Amino acid sequence: MSVGQTIKHKAQEFKGRITERIGRTTRNRRLQREGTTGRLSGSLKQAGDKAKDAFRR
Repeated sequence: MSVGQTIKHKAQEFKGRITERIGRTTRNRRLQREGTTGRLSGSLKQAGDKAKDAFRR
C-alpha cells in the first residue's frame, strides 16, 4: 500500500490508544469503547495492507 495509507492507519491506531487511556483515566466507558474500536480498526487495516502486499509479490 502507499505510504500515506500506512501513516493514516498507524495514526488511527495511535489515536485509539490515546482515547482509550483517557477513558480509563477519567473512568469514562464511552471513551474507552471508542478508543478500543479505533485501536482495533487501525490494527486490522494494517494487517489487511500487509496481506495485500504479500499477495502482490
